[in-house]
Amino acid sequence: MDVIEKQLNKSPKYNRYLITVSLIILLLFLWSFSTIDRKDMEGSSWEIATSIIKGIISPDLDLLLNLTSEGVLFLLVETLSIAFLGTIIGALLAIPLAFLSASNVVPKPIASFTKFLLIIIRTVPALVYGLMFIRVTGPGPFSGVLTISLISVGMLAKLLVDAIEDLDTSILETMTSIGCNTFEKIRYGIVPQLFAIFLSIIIYRFDMNLREASVLGLVGAGGIGAPLIFAMNAYRWTEVGAILIGLMLLILLVELISNRTRAKLITG
Repeated sequence: MDVIEKQLNKSPKYNRYLITVSLIILLLFLWSFSTIDRKDMEGSSWEIATSIIKGIISPDLDLLLNLTSEGVLFLLVETLSIAFLGTIIGALLAIPLAFLSASNVVPKPIASFTKFLLIIIRTVPALVYGLMFIRVTGPGPFSGVLTISLISVGMLAKLLVDAIEDLDTSILETMTSIGCNTFEKIRYGIVPQLFAIFLSIIIYRFDMNLREASVLGLVGAGGIGAPLIFAMNAYRWTEVGAILIGLMLLILLVELISNRTRAKLITG
């Protein structure tokens, strides 16, 4: 018992550290809370919130079940298509950039330059990219696809690089000793090991892009976001409820399928 007690007394004490960190977090929370201006909360805010809830409870079924181009189902399919195409294009661009960023595959100067390029791509928010592409291509789904593609490149490449750099390099060293070039090492030494991980990461990004595509519609980049903001601005709460219900069902369905698929890919 004496030995155990001595070891416990020798163990480092983190009480001061925990107290300091807790105080800093508390001060930051209080400072952030002090910036909230309650005057911005109008008396009608609660009425609007209640109207949105009532709209979700009693949605516009004609709009929800409408099969025309103005119905919720068509808009959901358009949003899903934007997310899917954007993810595929982004993945096709991210995979070669990921290999160019892996310091265990290419020389470090090339890897450092590519990583810096990816950091620049990731710093710009999706809505900014959306507004930029809308100016170039005009409003519509095409600008949404381009935006989703570009924002997917940065994150996908980063996750893929982490997977590539965590590989056991003994296989690459063996292939180098028998005279394989960089392309052959990637094609036969790395891709077979990373195929399931790559697919899992791409599916995860598609799940995120579905939400991004919904938000991009708010700036005119296609999808269900634009009709949603128009309905809210016009106080058509039953239409808002129908759109939100359709969007929630779509996201839940896609998330369920993607989670099962990723689990099978990872566990085999």
